[in-house]
Amino acid sequence: GLVDVLIPRGGAGLIRAVVDGSTVPVIETGTGNCHVYVDADADVDQAVTILLNAKTQRPSVCNAAETLLVHRDIAADFLPKLLPAMQEKHVRLLGDEATRAIIPVEAATEEDWRTEYLDYVLSIRVVDSLEAAIAHINRYGSHHTDCIVTRDDAAAKAFLTRVDSAGVYRNVSTRFADGFVYG
Repeated sequence: GLVDVLIPRGGAGLIRAVVDGSTVPVIETGTGNCHVYVDADADVDQAVTILLNAKTQRPSVCNAAETLLVHRDIAADFLPKLLPAMQEKHVRLLGDEATRAIIPVEAATEEDWRTEYLDYVLSIRVVDSLEAAIAHINRYGSHHTDCIVTRDDAAAKAFLTRVDSAGVYRNVSTRFADGFVYG
């Protein structure tokens, strides 16, 4: 009689436990398979900084980045700069064939694109275009929070209007998506 509704915030396990065990109504929040897309016209140093925060600042939360998408035109410059930063933070990297041709990482599987790791694990895919990045996010993402890193206003506008997620950002960490930060 004291609680009218529960709104669990946290990982998939917590949310499932509350939904399954509650005797009052529950507003089920989603999990976070969040993406950072590094566009062909990204500032490489800025992208490394954003990704470090998005993945390592607090990896066990729903707004931590789980998948990195990198435009093919910048991948050979960006990925070798990202690798030591992620290794320093002990992030396990998984990549598609194109990623593995540039940096030494483990092979990613189809399931990795859908996974909310909630840990120091990041899947990486090299994409041929902005359109391919948007299609990947809309197919595999959880519609929580996604970010584009770019200096290109037209690319940013396309990403911000076509990615179907609750929070869609330009040049900031996915960790920005937090009730306390919004306020």
